[in-house]
Amino acid sequence: MCIITKPFFIKRVLPVIGGALLGYAYYYFIGCNSGTCPITSNPYVSVAYGASIGAILAVPSKKKKKEEKDEYPD
Repeated sequence: MCIITKPFFIKRVLPVIGGALLGYAYYYFIGCNSGTCPITSNPYVSVAYGASIGAILAVPSKKKKKEEKDEYPD
């Protein structure tokens, strides 16, 4: 039985990979050369930060409850 399916990959794994790529792009294009910026001065930290933001966005939120019907209609 395979747990990793196409919807799982698209909804959970792809945002983490995308966040990591955006984190590296942020380091590369905007980064801090002086080394005083804790996130953007190191590419590994930048990628980890981006991946964690992607993971936070990939976690499903609470499911909405279906509208309950009245037991005693008017």
